[in-house]
Amino acid sequence: MNDPWPEELRVSDKGRVLHVTFDSGESHALEAEYLRVESPSAEVKGHGPGQEQLVWGKRDVIIAKLEPVGSYAVKITFSDGHNTGLFTWPYLLKLGREREAIWAAYVEKLQAAGLRR
Repeated sequence: MNDPWPEELRVSDKGRVLHVTFDSGESHALEAEYLRVESPSAEVKGHGPGQEQLVWGKRDVIIAKLEPVGSYAVKITFSDGHNTGLFTWPYLLKLGREREAIWAAYVEKLQAAGLRR
């Protein structure tokens, strides 16, 4: 069976939310802040395990632009200028399906580091 494929990407709430609807019927609303701090870019994820960078202070970031990348991903430009992460369809699906756990882990890391959103 093939992975779900996005049928629609729509930005709403003045750039604060990306709605992704998949051909499986699944739909996820992903906040700009969440997408920014979980960007798949090397700047955020590093070049290997243990190199991840904790991104903070992005509560007010918005999605400024979406650009398709081939037929496999979307490049998101955020209002803070960050635009180097390519959000593949499987990664967007993972961010939607695992949002609660991923966000909870992020908030826990922020608190442990004494940082704020």
